[in-house]
Amino acid sequence: MTLVTCDMSMSLDGYVTGPNDSRENPFGDGADTLHDWLFDAATDEDRALLQGGLEGTGAVVMGRVSFDKCVEMWGENGPTNGVPCYVVTHEAPTESHPSVYTFVTDGVASAIKQAKDTAGTKSVGLHGASVMQQGLPLGLVDELFVHVVPLLLGGGTPLFGSLDSAVTLERVDAVITPAATHLRFRVVK
Repeated sequence: MTLVTCDMSMSLDGYVTGPNDSRENPFGDGADTLHDWLFDAATDEDRALLQGGLEGTGAVVMGRVSFDKCVEMWGENGPTNGVPCYVVTHEAPTESHPSVYTFVTDGVASAIKQAKDTAGTKSVGLHGASVMQQGLPLGLVDELFVHVVPLLLGGGTPLFGSLDSAVTLERVDAVITPAATHLRFRVVK
């Protein structure tokens, strides 16, 4: 069974970007260390978690905002080195983009279905707060893997800010490193 997993770095106060995020400032003000567990501050445990996530991902679903802000950073291979990315958008861009990206204009459910068909036995990774906030209430998200960074941003993009009702979770794993507390939950359906 293909799992749909939201795998996001988050500040302790629940933000995935700081205030004033933009294409020029993709992670927002004060969020420079939000992803250090992936790079500068990574321990062997952090790297193992990252590697496991990359190897287990067969497709990615992201929102248009994430795509617009970060496509230049990732280059033509996308955020996970060539794994197909489905971008949820109201309107596909007119300019050409690397073939790793497919633009989906009929909603997050369609994008997740297409990604699951592509991923086979591997997982579908959700990239960005918006696609997770749309998919979770629809029952389309199986796991949340949150990397809580010791940082308070005080504003920005909240990961769980727009949920309309309670979601029951079961903790599956917790790994603590100096750079982040990695928490994995199964969504109870």
